[in-house]
Order: sequence, then C-alpha cells, then structure tokens
Amino acid sequence: MGRWMYYFCSNVLGLLILLQFLTLNWSPSLEATVFPSSVPHVKPSYSFGRTFLGLDKCNACIGTSICKKFFKEEIRFDNWLASHLKLPPNYLPSYSGNYTDDAKSWRLVEISRLTTKYQHDQADKRICASLSKAKSCSIEHVLRKTERFQKWLKAKRLTPDLVQGLPSPMLRCPSQRLLDRIVRRYAEVPDAGSIYMDHLTDRDKLRLLYTLSVNAHPILLQIFPEAEGWPFPKYLGSCGRLIVTASTRPLKEFYSSPPEVAADLALQLLSIVNSMRNNDMNYFFYFVSVDAGTFGIFNNGLLFIRDASTLGIIDKQEGLQLTDGQQEYKDIFSCLASDCQSAFPSCNSVTEKQSLIMVCQELLPKLLKGKFLQPVQEKIDRFLRLCADSFRADQEVSDSAGKLIELLKSLQSCDSHFAYRYPDCKYSDKY
Repeated sequence: MGRWMYYFCSNVLGLLILLQFLTLNWSPSLEATVFPSSVPHVKPSYSFGRTFLGLDKCNACIGTSICKKFFKEEIRFDNWLASHLKLPPNYLPSYSGNYTDDAKSWRLVEISRLTTKYQHDQADKRICASLSKAKSCSIEHVLRKTERFQKWLKAKRLTPDLVQGLPSPMLRCPSQRLLDRIVRRYAEVPDAGSIYMDHLTDRDKLRLLYTLSVNAHPILLQIFPEAEGWPFPKYLGSCGRLIVTASTRPLKEFYSSPPEVAADLALQLLSIVNSMRNNDMNYFFYFVSVDAGTFGIFNNGLLFIRDASTLGIIDKQEGLQLTDGQQEYKDIFSCLASDCQSAFPSCNSVTEKQSLIMVCQELLPKLLKGKFLQPVQEKIDRFLRLCADSFRADQEVSDSAGKLIELLKSLQSCDSHFAYRYPDCKYSDKY
C-alpha cells in the first residue's frame, strides 16, 4: 500500500507538469498589453522521483494537503499519461500546470523547487556522507538519528532552542509566539490548531523540521495565509523540496510594461514593504535579499511576495528571544540550505530601512526607468536615489519612499484592466 501510494503521488505530481495551459480567457484588448501572457516551455517528460522529494521514504508525500486532494479524487485531470518519465533538469526551478475540482473550470498552479545556495542533490548527499560510509543510504534514517531530531521527538512544544542554528532567516530571531503560530497553523497534519505538538507523529515532526531547514517558504505561506490579507500566493501543498502554489508571474516580466502598469506595480511594491514593517500583528518582516523573482503578479494585476525564503521576522511584541551566542549550534539540518561555515548576521543589525533600500536599489529603477515625461521622471529618479541611499537615516529613507508613494498614486489609472482594485476605484473620489 505504501509503495502504491508513492507511485500514485509521484505520478500525479508529474502529471501536473505535463498539462499545458488550456485557455487564459483574455480578450484581445488592452489587457493583453497591460499584462502580457507568458506560456512556459513544458517538456512532455517530467515526473518527480524520490530523490526530488528530499525525504526518501515512499510515503514522505502522504499527508500533504495536495496529495490528499489527489487521493480523494477532488482534483480531476483531462487525461492520463505514461508513468515511465524522467526527472526535470535541475536548471528549471519551476513548472506550470493546472487543476480542476469540477472538471469544468481549470486553475493554473505553479510547481516550484525549494532551491537554495546548494542544489537539493548536493545537500541530500551531504546528509548521507556525514553519518554513513555507504554509497547509498536512507536520508530519513540518518536524520532520525540526529541529536536535534531526538529532542524534537521528546518536545511537547516548539521552543527557540529546537530551531537554533537553522539557516532560515525566519528562524534567526524566533519568538515563542511565532513558533506557536507555526505549530498551530501547520497545514500538513489533520488536527491543527494547538500550540502543542501532541497531534504530530514522528514523521510529521521530521517533515516540519526538514522543511524549516531546507526552505521556510511553505511554512510562511501557511502561517500568514493569503486569505487573511497577507501578500503571499495561496498555498496548495508541499512535499520535501517541492511546493505547489497559485500560478504566478515574476516581476521581471513587467520591466518593459507601459507607464500606468509600472506605476501601479511600483506603488504596490512599496505598500507591501511598508505593511510588512508595520502591521496589526506586530511582526517586523525584513528581506535579507531581493531579486526579480522575489515578487510576482496575479492575472488581475495584484502584486505579492512570490518567494518568501529570504524573509526574516522579528517579533516587536515579544522582542528578541535569542542572543547571537545561542545561534552558534550547527548540525546536519543547519547545512541543508547554506554553507555550514556561513556566519549568521546579528538580529540587532537589522534596520527599519533595510527592505526599502533593497527595493529602491534593485527593483524599482528597472521598473520605472525612462517611463515618464519630465518633470515627473526627474522627481521619480530623485526619490529613488534618496530611498536607495544606505548612508541616510531610517526616517530619511522612509520619508523619501513616502514621497515616491504619493507621486505614484497620482499616476495610477482607474481602469477595468486593473481588476484587483476595480470597480472600487471607479466610485472613489481619488480618481
């Protein structure tokens, strides 16, 4: 039964990749210009094997939300394909597919590898090499014997000492409130809602620890869901180093977009950064790094954080829970996403202006450069220079970003092609 389930999950996930986009249902009007379509190249030979899933037992996939949907046949496909397929090449980090829950309306999904500085095959090989002399080994068997996991097995509650030394920026300065939120909202177990780990099996605890060690992006999407207004795509499921989310398009595809689109996306980008610094939950989100794939856009023009793996979190309500000295402990789990020799930056070194500077340096110039007539373009460029200046005080950077936001608001177009804020804008006094 376990082996059958493995092949079932593996083939179904592979099947998602093979399904081409059906129809985007876009009219040949301004919408095609505002949000240009992008159909990725999909090869008819993709599937997912056990090496791709990270944990090498056949039922590492059992229990994930998306596999449950497959098994219950809540998601149907238009055809079935051969199971003798090859693994996708490592240089392709994401794939597009689609699914349906009524066999009539199809929705696009994005299937991504949780890649980091080290590719998954190299990191997993280091697991075996660290504790086993054999050429092949069971990754799960090795991880179960580690000192850290043995502590996890005995723990009733996820505490800061259990995650110290893990490479994720989210866990660099964890508060008890944040860790309780992770356990309470962990979607891959049948009985979520408790801050205690009594409802997690041994394998559940290993899967949670493994995911937090490899890439915390799936966990962030679960504990700060899109349904509650957080700027993340909808989480559908994950397994090992694989995650399935709502379909996205990276910001870099919009660098050549028209002025009204560029102004709208830039305004959303700055608004998200501000909201992540100041929100009702009293969590301060900051970026360790950003690039053109960090943010993405839905078909309705709404911008969101596409890759949350570089997001750190500081709990302003509870304050810093760990001193830097307590983060020196490292083990196998500390090496699944980064070099074991890498030093962790101090939590106290994070500033309020950090994310704004990165966005103003790396993303906004590429999005807004040369898009507007003078003197508007001159003002935009001046505000960007001030916002990107790391030598300025936090308040100066914030004030410059605020002036840029006000300018971009005046450039927004009230048009039905910006579906995420229309028709509200039609009846607003601002337009």
